[in-house]
Amino acid sequence: MDELEALRKKRAQELMDIMNAPDKPVEITDANFQEMIAKYPLLMVDCWAQWCGPCRMIAPVIEELAKEYAGKVTFGKLDVDNHNQVAGMFRVNAIPTILVLKDGELIDQIIGAVPKQQIISKINSYLSM
Repeated sequence: MDELEALRKKRAQELMDIMNAPDKPVEITDANFQEMIAKYPLLMVDCWAQWCGPCRMIAPVIEELAKEYAGKVTFGKLDVDNHNQVAGMFRVNAIPTILVLKDGELIDQIIGAVPKQQIISKINSYLSM
């Protein structure tokens, strides 16, 4: 009976996490980066800048994916002009770059304004890890 109760509590927590999961990109800053990687097990950070044309092209895709994968993947936006410590830590030399962090560890980077389907394919591979 204790096992069943533990499973119920775990599932209830999972459902609460999904209900409280962001369905739009969260703002990532130098100040909150550690908190964000601790809070979200699979975090995809869009490194961008206001003046970057390709960044503006990929922004709506990031918004759509944040809604579609809410509860499974959290998307964040890091303005590299205003928060360059995190960008420097991961040697982001080109934007847009999407940093893929799983359990706080960098597992991949997606560089450039790639098609939505390419990002989806990558996401699905991360979810199966």
